[in-house]
Amino acid sequence: MNIQLRFLDKAVNEKNFISFIYEKKDYKNIKPLKLIQKEDKYFLHTQTIVFEFDKIKKLQILKQRF
Repeated sequence: MNIQLRFLDKAVNEKNFISFIYEKKDYKNIKPLKLIQKEDKYFLHTQTIVFEFDKIKKLQILKQRF
């Protein structure tokens, strides 16, 4: 598990908002609900979309909580 994945897992557990870039689109104030591993890939489940972790760039854990 790399460092970004650990920070993301911590954000999910502490219910912090996150911001990141996914496939050249900017996402801000996203509520991460759960992080799931299927085979060798990780997937981030949010309220509306499921993101593949390998495609997430510039991940930021925000101080605000939901």
